[in-house]
Amino acid sequence: MSMFKPLILATAVATLAACATVPQPLQGTFTEITSVAAQQGSATGAVQVRWGGQIIKTEPGPQETCFYVLQRPLDSQARPAASASNNETQGRFMACRAGFYDPEVFTQGRDITVTGVLQGSVSQKVGDYNYAYPRIEANVVYLWPERVYVNYPGYYDPYWGPYWGPYWGPGWGPWGWGAWGGYYPSRVIVVPRSAPPRHG
Repeated sequence: MSMFKPLILATAVATLAACATVPQPLQGTFTEITSVAAQQGSATGAVQVRWGGQIIKTEPGPQETCFYVLQRPLDSQARPAASASNNETQGRFMACRAGFYDPEVFTQGRDITVTGVLQGSVSQKVGDYNYAYPRIEANVVYLWPERVYVNYPGYYDPYWGPYWGPYWGPGWGPWGWGAWGGYYPSRVIVVPRSAPPRHG
């Protein structure tokens, strides 16, 4: 392989990373507060938040669907950070939005980011413990695509490539409510630092 190819690809990676932006439906001005702080009563009034994390469970009801989420720090795109470990959780929260969201699509472990207004808390069992979930009345529910890892020989660098990002905002929703789709960077390519040895 030409020695210039890794350099060219690395330059493209840096350029794309610099262009990473928050998807339009997730943009706005929000209060910087975690779900743990909200549990402790730090939020008063109509507090607008943008929170994200991994879905714990999705529960459709007669009028709305509620998402139970393990909160993670958000990256520069407002996506739950890929580097977040279990020690970097920021508590749990629930977000509810009118309409039906299929639990087979919004499955456990998927990345989700929501925006909306904090509306108190709801007590739910976590094992035998009564956990107070801060509740968001969501106006945007953004389901991120699963990260795809692709190997290239020669070096290591994360690369964000294209994807179609389904999200649902005010007056919108899947299967009968209308779906918004956006074209934003999200594919991750993980490249080994050195090529495997050749035999023979």
